[in-house]
Amino acid sequence: MMDVRIRRYDRGSSESLRTGRVFLLLWFMLCGSVPVAEGANSDRPSVPPGLEYVHHRIGEGPWSIHVVKVDRSAARFRFLSTLAQDQVYGLATVSQQAASLPDARPIAAVNGDFFVIRPGPYQGDPLGLHVALGELISSPRGESFWIDREGRPHIGQVTAQFRAVGPTGVSIPFALNQERGDDEAVLYTPAVGASTRTNGGLELILEKAGEGAWLPLRLGASFRARVATIVEGGNAELTPTTMVLSIGPTLAERLPAKAPGSVLTLCLETVPDLTGILTAVGGGPILLKEGKSPDWSPPLPRHPRTAMGWNEEQFILVVVDGRQEGLSVGMTYPELASLMRRFGCEYAVNLDGGGSSTLWLDGHVMNSPSDGRERPVANSLVVIATEPNEIPKGLHN
Repeated sequence: MMDVRIRRYDRGSSESLRTGRVFLLLWFMLCGSVPVAEGANSDRPSVPPGLEYVHHRIGEGPWSIHVVKVDRSAARFRFLSTLAQDQVYGLATVSQQAASLPDARPIAAVNGDFFVIRPGPYQGDPLGLHVALGELISSPRGESFWIDREGRPHIGQVTAQFRAVGPTGVSIPFALNQERGDDEAVLYTPAVGASTRTNGGLELILEKAGEGAWLPLRLGASFRARVATIVEGGNAELTPTTMVLSIGPTLAERLPAKAPGSVLTLCLETVPDLTGILTAVGGGPILLKEGKSPDWSPPLPRHPRTAMGWNEEQFILVVVDGRQEGLSVGMTYPELASLMRRFGCEYAVNLDGGGSSTLWLDGHVMNSPSDGRERPVANSLVVIATEPNEIPKGLHN
């Protein structure tokens, strides 16, 4: 069992590191050590070999920084992304999402992508790419983090080229499982729940046509769908074996009429090609790429932050508390990028922050969420532990 290394200062402590820059404040080698044996104290998290947890309290700022480092050479650790309440329009805390993983032993987790937070029919919708246990849940809409089929991490801009091609060659671009505009098309899968929650337009109820791929959706796949029926007015029903291609009223006026029995080809291509990936979440901005950070333009506010980074040896999960006077003021993007570089990251991406920022470790929330409690979020990145040669259910290609 590895040590949990923690340096703690009382909130009123006068001890501080009096420099003006983040990289000079982080004297990591001064951190104390608190050994934690597995099962020794239920009030403390157990940290298995191959993981390291560090809590930095820095008086100047002040900052409270929580870090989990994962040894990339330890093959027993894998990353999964979770979907709150197992549906797109659902919210659950990181703790609840980690506890709900089927056939997996969660070790550590952080909150994932930004999401629709306003109350309404689409609350909980991730704002970017989401792939959970290989199932495509949400369209890419900007920068994303993903792990390829060989287990290698990536960050970058992902562009969807999703389209439905009719028998006459008409090609309809579509998004996935999100609010639909009047001049847009959106494909809805059973992951959104009982119905599409749309208003107006035409809704093509799709069923499987012939052999080949169907549900759950997989990135890079191309498959055939038969129009079982057409519903006008929106809010069409979804079943575990059907999908709905919803076409906004303005777009519908420009398209040739479709009739029940028509066959469409649905293509789920992306640039770059992400065929076969099992785990992905959206985020942004990118903090580091090949060790370099972008130029930042003001304003540069400080907020609680969550970030994911890595180098050749480690994955590094970071949560910086904020909005709490005397404890932690949060960080700007340049400060966060500098922090991730000081942790040795060559690549790093910002995830959702603010009240969403949460670091969970072995059943314990280690940071101090700015809402005063865990905020329910749309998805999470979870580190799981597996036994040698064990592949959790859902991770088979």
